[in-house]
Amino acid sequence: MKAAVFVLSDPKGGAEESLGRLFNALTLAAEAKRAGDEVALVFAGAGTRWPGELSAPGHPARALYDDVRDVVAGASCACADVWGATDDVEASGVPLLRDPADPASPGPASVRRYAAEGWSTFVF
Repeated sequence: MKAAVFVLSDPKGGAEESLGRLFNALTLAAEAKRAGDEVALVFAGAGTRWPGELSAPGHPARALYDDVRDVVAGASCACADVWGATDDVEASGVPLLRDPADPASPGPASVRRYAAEGWSTFVF
């Protein structure tokens, strides 16, 4: 199986719900990784704020994030720009994704590309 896991939840909005969505996304990525699946974890939308949050020592999802860090494909460059997260994404070491779907933007991460390539696509 190929699993593309997109995190769009905003760590600055509805703290309990967004943290729950993050935990579910990371748990799915970890489970798929342990099963030997090909996994891509992508931060998009307001979810591009998560890499900065997850870099903080003591964050409740830090250990789970560290477990799947090697399957993080990146964060949407366009979304990080819009949500003011570019510096934190870069500081966390997460690559900025620039899928060329929209030549008028700095490059959003493309959900469609993963789906077209046969990936099961999950959005949290």
